[in-house]
Amino acid sequence: MVLRGFVSSVVDEAALLEELAQVTEAAPFRHLVTPGGFRMSVAMTNCGALGWISDFDGYRYEAVDPDSGRAWPALPPTFRRLATEAATRGGFPDFVPDACLVNQYQPGARLTLHQDRNERDDAAPIVSVSLGLPAIFLFGGSTRRERPARIPVHHGDVVVWGGPSRMRYHGIAPLSDGLHARLGARRINFTFRTAA
Repeated sequence: MVLRGFVSSVVDEAALLEELAQVTEAAPFRHLVTPGGFRMSVAMTNCGALGWISDFDGYRYEAVDPDSGRAWPALPPTFRRLATEAATRGGFPDFVPDACLVNQYQPGARLTLHQDRNERDDAAPIVSVSLGLPAIFLFGGSTRRERPARIPVHHGDVVVWGGPSRMRYHGIAPLSDGLHARLGARRINFTFRTAA
């Protein structure tokens, strides 16, 4: 389900961006390396009890930020409210996120088609929040070969998927140049999950 402009209907955007700044001050954005040794074009960080990481040892969740040796920043209250209300609107009223991946896209960055497979319980949905520059969300099928739908997402939109759709392939097409009034030449994406 695509919830157009949902962010501003639920939370104060200034508070959300202030909490984002606090998260990234404690755990700065970084470009992870895939198990195959490729540097990801998307910069990322995490907040919540668990954070998603990638390195030569594989993809996984960890309670500690490997860059700082400290726990990831707690999930801010505005983030949590946005995630749970979006999930409820999408038909998942019992969603309790314990991880939020925060991705930063700059023009040219992309996310190839993939499945979110590292969570222990795939009964919980994925809640994806878009801020900043517009993007094309690619929502595919149960195999990577199936041609994905191209869904434009704009500042404030939220996408929720779960149930039979939970393991569908998805990604982001290369981000186009642009300038957002509040976030500049970038797109920020929050992806909420129940990881443990």
